Amino acid sequence: MYYLLGGVTLSRLKFKNKYIKIIFMSLCLILPLGLRSIIYKLNSKVSEIEAIKIDEDDQIKQQYQLLLQNLFDYRNKAILEQNEEILKELYDTDKKTGLWAYEHEIKKMQYLENWSSKQGVTFNDIKTKVKIRKVKEKETDLYGIICNVATDYNYSYENEKDVKNIFRIGTEHYLNVKIKDNQYIITKEWYTDPFADSLNLENIKSDDIRSYILAQQKPDIQLTQEQQKAIDYAHRYCGVSTEEEYEFKFNREYKNFNPDGGDCANFASQIMYESGRFKKNSIWNYNNRDGTKAWVNAQGFKNYILNSGRGSLICKGSYEETYKESYNLRPGDFVAYEKGGRITHVSTVTGMDSKGYPLVTCHNTDRLLVPWDLGWSNKTIRFHLIRVHY
Repeated sequence: MYYLLGGVTLSRLKFKNKYIKIIFMSLCLILPLGLRSIIYKLNSKVSEIEAIKIDEDDQIKQQYQLLLQNLFDYRNKAILEQNEEILKELYDTDKKTGLWAYEHEIKKMQYLENWSSKQGVTFNDIKTKVKIRKVKEKETDLYGIICNVATDYNYSYENEKDVKNIFRIGTEHYLNVKIKDNQYIITKEWYTDPFADSLNLENIKSDDIRSYILAQQKPDIQLTQEQQKAIDYAHRYCGVSTEEEYEFKFNREYKNFNPDGGDCANFASQIMYESGRFKKNSIWNYNNRDGTKAWVNAQGFKNYILNSGRGSLICKGSYEETYKESYNLRPGDFVAYEKGGRITHVSTVTGMDSKGYPLVTCHNTDRLLVPWDLGWSNKTIRFHLIRVHY
């Protein structure tokens, strides 16, 4: 029997309800798939936009990398040739910040000339490698740039001109460049200058020192396996490694203490520990991204190494009082630098140049195989030369 309901039989209504249910269920299945498709397309579009932005950022970085590379090469040429006029062309000296940056480079140029005269060397070449970290247009034709710079200094001794020695220094630069007369010039530049504690070399009797240095010969040294491990570690994680994979990088297993005041002692501790020769203890320790005073503080590190018997003092004093004894330094030993009665920096010896002059590797400023006194020439600085007992 069929009952009428609003002119439609109940059986037809049931059939329609069943049909509606099928449609509804189908929609429930289809709509999520549609939404997924829409969301996927939207996400793909966002990814494409982000990829385009990243690509544009990379292109801008590459553009300014070439720009700064050329600018620094030109500056290096001016420093090598002691040409102040060429140097001046690179700066907007009408602005105070540009003038200060220019005057600072003049000071550095004069220091390198003074140091090379004392050392009996000639700089053959200076090459720079730039890695752009950030570029921002501050206003029309004015750009702010943050970049890492590795600079290789090539030098030879006066009495062995065919023998080349190379050291590398890493710096982080914050600078503004602008377009003026169709060329880029520096209006502002800041970086941690590795030669800041220098510039009083005129007070040293350089003739006697030069004669002594030129008379030296590189000794034949046999390294222990632990010393070699220490050297390899230092060269890899110094921040300016010549291995491309590690260039401008520290070991991420350790915290970078530069934001907390400096990373030199932390790195010197790492070098000793990673050699496999020295174990951590309650006084000299690093754990959970933190280190004890003896691990991370330059004064604390120097005191601990001497007091623990893990090292011994070779000598201490001014440069004139220590430079002859410095030839007793060996890879794995370290130099502590004293200013105002406190040890403010430590560097590990990791090699010797063609005359046996000790070369150091360290953090802040990042150095790789740099002559141990370079950048530390003010007469108020005292040096502590420390033998480490490998």
